[in-house]
Amino acid sequence: MSASAEIANENPRRQLRSGALNLVETVGQSLAAIAPTLTPALNISVVAGLAGLGCWMSYFIGTLGVVIVAASVGVLASRHPEAGSYFVYIGRSFGPFAGALAGWSMISAYMFTAVAVALSFAIFLDDFLAAFGIKLTMLPTALSMLVFVATVTYAAYRDIKLSSRVGLILEVISVGIMIVITALLVRIQGTVVDPPQLKVASFSYGGVFSALPFVIFSFVGFESSATLAKESANPRRNIPLAVMGCAAFAGIFFTLMAYFMVFGMGGDTVSLGKSAAPFGDVAARAGLARATVVVYFAAMISVFACALASINAAARLLFSMGRYQFLHRSMGLVHDTHRTPHRAILLCGGTLGLICLSLLPAGFLDAFGYAGTVASFGFVGVYFALCIVAPMDLRKRGEMKTVHVIVGMVGAALMLFVVLGSVYPVPQYPYNILPYLFFGYLLVGGIWFAVLKVRSPQTLASIQHDMEE
Repeated sequence: MSASAEIANENPRRQLRSGALNLVETVGQSLAAIAPTLTPALNISVVAGLAGLGCWMSYFIGTLGVVIVAASVGVLASRHPEAGSYFVYIGRSFGPFAGALAGWSMISAYMFTAVAVALSFAIFLDDFLAAFGIKLTMLPTALSMLVFVATVTYAAYRDIKLSSRVGLILEVISVGIMIVITALLVRIQGTVVDPPQLKVASFSYGGVFSALPFVIFSFVGFESSATLAKESANPRRNIPLAVMGCAAFAGIFFTLMAYFMVFGMGGDTVSLGKSAAPFGDVAARAGLARATVVVYFAAMISVFACALASINAAARLLFSMGRYQFLHRSMGLVHDTHRTPHRAILLCGGTLGLICLSLLPAGFLDAFGYAGTVASFGFVGVYFALCIVAPMDLRKRGEMKTVHVIVGMVGAALMLFVVLGSVYPVPQYPYNILPYLFFGYLLVGGIWFAVLKVRSPQTLASIQHDMEE
């Protein structure tokens, strides 16, 4: 029996839970995947170290680029509401082989995002306990990280509706905590005006632009709600709203937080750039040392939400590729009761745990940097392709306008700049080899799909049809 016939005849109970998520829950997926709290709690150190007083400008420019990409995703999501999302978007314009590589790339992107945040959980847990005079050794910290991974996997396995609600609630709490503490910092300063940061002509724009690859990593995940299209009510409306709304919100939040954190440090971006707990240091400098405990707690619940969203997104891509038979058919199976892609989720959870353990010899903080960098490679390449595909897709239905082409070109140019920035100037070891390791991963996928094309050409051709219906 052909793959399409098998899926069409499948028991309806073995399909994903169609229409289970409302707009708010769909937003919860993208917001949790971004993990807004993680940027002021950890990521911003790199950007501040590179961009200096222009830190907020880097985030502002990055916001413009990401919103452009989000608009491209919105165009495609409204036309192709599929669990495969980027795998389908790109495949239907550039062909099955390109679509397969896009899906392969995004699976690594979501998985290494989950790895990065699982490692950051261990970092924040250590900081949180240290505030109470408790110091964990490597073994109990590693065990706590594995418990974290197991809990995230179980939550994803059980129910997508519950996962999305939990992710949204946790992010709202953690972002709220950050906003309250920032408001206290502003009150202590007595003003919101920081003249050195407003002298934009004095910024080192070489540093501002060199920080953009790290800025983009702060946003990754904003597009992940598109992977839940099959489980979202009215996906043609809700997915574009969730993707574009979360990208815009995150950009505003990051830009303001960067501004106020540099302000709170008295413009000392050198110290901020070297900090392993930047927001905690800002709070401590303002005399709110006790607030750092709350910051670490907020960061821990934020990374749980992010890991959960990342596992959900990666599993949906595995599910879609399994149904198209690009990967083993077991990836396309759905749990009878929970209506989740349980085999794909368990594979993601197991792989997540193994990668985290394999990176431990590098240390939690360095391993976080490596995983986050690899994740960004997977995202940026697909973002670049989406900016090109969106106007092409509009052209097919006779709706393309000049503005769509311009927007797509600007977004693609920014993503290309980010890609080039990862290899030149040549970064220090081991960051200098990470792009090539990622290329090797893509090459493995490409070889597999080439073999599949020879063995089963009808499988690749099937992407032209909606086999998930």
